[in-house]
Amino acid sequence: MTVVRSLVLFALAALAEIGGAWLVWQGVREHRGLLWIAAGVVALGVYGFVATFQPDPHFGRILAAYGGVFVAGSLAWGVIVDKFRPDVWDYAGAAICLVGVLVIMYAPRG
Repeated sequence: MTVVRSLVLFALAALAEIGGAWLVWQGVREHRGLLWIAAGVVALGVYGFVATFQPDPHFGRILAAYGGVFVAGSLAWGVIVDKFRPDVWDYAGAAICLVGVLVIMYAPRG
């Protein structure tokens, strides 16, 4: 159950961070305005809190592992929202990052 909770929290963190950054991007680069930017800033703040609910007490481990989730999640966001088409190297890199998440977070420790 702890692993499932952790994975759900990583997914929520990715949604908040990537979505927040995308909203800021839209507000600035696509000239959608201050409301988009403000919504992005709020979402980025939510991301900052989500990581604190991870069951592992080590900040460095959580953020290091989350980096892999962020990489894969960013590509997925691009595919779903921006209709980006990753190539085989994008998928390979994301897979390597996700293996890193598994090793960092869920490897047996003595």
